[in-house]
Amino acid sequence: MSEYTPVDCGSYARYELAILRRHRLRLTWRDPAGLTRIETVRPLDLQTRAGEEFLLIEDSAGRKARIRLDRIARSTEIPGTPRP
Repeated sequence: MSEYTPVDCGSYARYELAILRRHRLRLTWRDPAGLTRIETVRPLDLQTRAGEEFLLIEDSAGRKARIRLDRIARSTEIPGTPRP
């Protein structure tokens, strides 16, 4: 992987709030192959590994994945009824 660039505290706090509120997020990010992905996901947790920070997510098909925070280009919280 390329060198990690830490995200600002405000972005990190928004991910934390979306997790606590159980709100879905509309994310735009670059996957490890460099392709841009846009998807609505449910954020599950935040994780730090080897100095890199990740958002653990579940997609609409129930698949779980890990997205490195500095690869997220845009994030919009979708308020409403939280998914179980």
